[in-house]
Amino acid sequence: MNRPEKVLVAMSGGVDSSVAAASLIEKGYRCEAVFMHMMPSEMHLRENIKGHLEDANKVAKLLGLKLHILDMSWEMQQVISEFTYEYSMGRTPNPCIRCNAKLKFGKLLAFARDQGADFLATGHYVRKVMYAGFPMLARAKAAEKDQSYFLFGISRKNLDSILFPNGESLSKDEIREKAKVLNLPIHDKEDSQEICFVPNDDYVSFLSKFHPELNRPGQIVDTSGKILGQHKGIFRYTIGQRRGLGIAAGEPIYVVKIDPLTSRITVGSRAELTRRDLIASGLNWHINPPLKSRPIEIQAQIRSTHKPAKAKLELTGTNYAKLTFEEPQYAITPGQAVVFYQDDILLGGGWIQSE
Repeated sequence: MNRPEKVLVAMSGGVDSSVAAASLIEKGYRCEAVFMHMMPSEMHLRENIKGHLEDANKVAKLLGLKLHILDMSWEMQQVISEFTYEYSMGRTPNPCIRCNAKLKFGKLLAFARDQGADFLATGHYVRKVMYAGFPMLARAKAAEKDQSYFLFGISRKNLDSILFPNGESLSKDEIREKAKVLNLPIHDKEDSQEICFVPNDDYVSFLSKFHPELNRPGQIVDTSGKILGQHKGIFRYTIGQRRGLGIAAGEPIYVVKIDPLTSRITVGSRAELTRRDLIASGLNWHINPPLKSRPIEIQAQIRSTHKPAKAKLELTGTNYAKLTFEEPQYAITPGQAVVFYQDDILLGGGWIQSE
């Protein structure tokens, strides 16, 4: 008789990863759990990190799972350094995508293999499906919780070794109800914050505290170059921002450009924020890349809350692509990811470049 396949489940102490582990056990997999300790010691950023580990321990014991603890603080420091650098360059980064690609589905996947696991599993809301004979990622059934955008950076070659048990769930309420039925103590635990190393999602306070060198003042100007005011650091702003500019104007004004060389913020009208094209770099494909001579039609998502829009994608270099949208898009933001879809299937993605 064949032994059941072994799965290492990433457990954060939250409800999603806990239910993912329980679901895999129900399906007959041999499961072990791993808790990732990711906060650098000099940054006491998550006062409840101990509480998360305690919750992961409780759930692991209830489910009869061995719990590994993996120190990933050095790798997380690299993600934080990149996050800081991007803001210093006037871009708006998405560290969760970097973390997923480098830590969770990089070092953690390697650790799972070292432990003899056949699969690594997480509580992400995304589906793994067979498409044209290959494993692909697809949007979760719970559309409002779908996390496929944040996972475009996973290497295509690793998809065979990853499981996403929550992708077929219809809602977060369904996950919580299952946790309650299983008597898991975290069934009503609050969801984690968006960026795990930024307390209260206040990235401005975080960067001001740990990187005061970014508090470099500069001018706020309109698109004609007229000086309208002063700012205390370009990292405090993002393309499309309207609130917190500290400028009285007769009409709504928005950040339309951030120049890290001159430390200048340019503001303008909403109409000046719409564009029909962008350049993406750092491409990662889950399909065979298109030929340079053959543009493809896709749906492109330019931020996690954006409704995918029809676009033509044309390769302009080994690692670059130009996207031309059917309709103008609002606040295309350098530093954010642009992810490519064909209906619900994730084709790949890249990073939006400055003009």
